[in-house]
Amino acid sequence: MHCPFCRHEDSRVVDSRSMDDGSAIRRRRQCQSCGKRFTTMETTSLTVVKRSGVAEPFDRTKIINGVRKACQGRPVTGDDLAMLAQEVEEVIRAAGNAEVDAHEVGLAILDPLRRLDQVAYLRFASVYQDFENLKDFEKAIEELRTSDSKATRPEALQPRLFTR
Repeated sequence: MHCPFCRHEDSRVVDSRSMDDGSAIRRRRQCQSCGKRFTTMETTSLTVVKRSGVAEPFDRTKIINGVRKACQGRPVTGDDLAMLAQEVEEVIRAAGNAEVDAHEVGLAILDPLRRLDQVAYLRFASVYQDFENLKDFEKAIEELRTSDSKATRPEALQPRLFTR
């Protein structure tokens, strides 16, 4: 890391702190030559590749804005949307790829949105998955009913032990 003051090539890390829910690291550095201190931010880059082939940086606000339209008139708060966007980003970053298709981002939105609000999920899925007729809606509603009935069965309510 070059010193921004004297351009010397060597600096030492004085302090490191995690920022922005762990997706960035702030480091205080001190130049070995001039002794001045400066701050660096380290983040991982995540690029979304659109259908047109254009690549752009991942942006949580785009997820929030897209899902907000589906949640219009529903009892969903801005905090709920922010948490959903964070969960989607975590899922995508956990895959470990620097580039992700926009389609994969949409798929990552579906499950958290289903848990947040089923009506908003249907709205979003109808556009995202190109529902063409009532049968597509009926199928999606039946899948929601099936997943709800599985979640309310007594064995589904038992605590699960996870092993690694």
